[in-house]
Amino acid sequence: MRSAVWPARRAGSRSAAVLWLVLRRVVWAVPVLLLVSLGVFLLAAASPFDPIHQYYGVRIYDASAADVARVRAELGLDRPVLSRFWEWLSGLFSGDLGVSRSMRQPVVEVVTQRLPWTLLLAGTGLALAVVFSLVVGTVAAWRQGGWLDRAVTALGHALEGVPPFVLALLAIAVFSLGLGWLPVAGLTDAGSSLGVGQVLEHLVLPAAVLGVSQAPWLVLHVRQSLLTALTEDHVNGARARGMGERIVVLRHALPTALLPFVALIGARVPELVTGAVLVEEVFSWPGVASAVVTAAKAADYPLLAVLTLLATAAVLLGSLLADVAAILLDPRVATDG
Repeated sequence: MRSAVWPARRAGSRSAAVLWLVLRRVVWAVPVLLLVSLGVFLLAAASPFDPIHQYYGVRIYDASAADVARVRAELGLDRPVLSRFWEWLSGLFSGDLGVSRSMRQPVVEVVTQRLPWTLLLAGTGLALAVVFSLVVGTVAAWRQGGWLDRAVTALGHALEGVPPFVLALLAIAVFSLGLGWLPVAGLTDAGSSLGVGQVLEHLVLPAAVLGVSQAPWLVLHVRQSLLTALTEDHVNGARARGMGERIVVLRHALPTALLPFVALIGARVPELVTGAVLVEEVFSWPGVASAVVTAAKAADYPLLAVLTLLATAAVLLGSLLADVAAILLDPRVATDG
């Protein structure tokens, strides 16, 4: 009877720990998001870019001073930055995200049109990086000292410092311009209609670049964690019981190495967001990440603030999911963070 009750109690305590962790992180996320959005308005106000020049474009040279002043007042650019922030925040709580000056459309439309493409690119790139890292890192640790291990270690350390946009330009030069295997940019070929086949074909190169840019840290981490796990007592005990090396590695050592790997994935979310911005810009991928550059150059307060909040929320969510996964994978993990 006791053996049946004990797992139930452990499952209940784990569920309570996860719930408590989620509630605390949500409470802390509110002031963090508020401070980040305020910081965006303050930085945009200090930016050397004048939003009125972005709004007018080349027509600014033909506009009179009175017209420029009138448009500046209509856009609210003549009011103090804190007043503009409060107006934006009030609209945010009421569901009105404002109008993007750089995109010339409501911010809600910009986000809803572009967010699915960013999620597709980032999700595919992260999935490729995770699968590749688990396979290659496991084989490298399993065959420690072999040619594959040496190649993986050397290549991993070499790629750690290469920015994603450099990988993107190299990939375009080789696979698009050189070999002609894959399209250069966009969602579809010129004149083609939007379809699954076209999107998948255009997704291959940017997703692969984003995945490769994230893979070095993950591969090296899996390799090192697995090497450490292979020396632990329960793994040596499995060997002593006569189990095959494949079973020892995959069933005993690898699950132990997965716990720090999951935590690392959560910690890599900020780099994933930054990489997505660069990759989308190079490949002209129509996601929200590429809109960050346009909004920043135009000092587009409403759009820039919302995009920054989305990026911050993605980082906080990634960290939360990693901690939740750690608790579910190992109930011994402390839940006081």
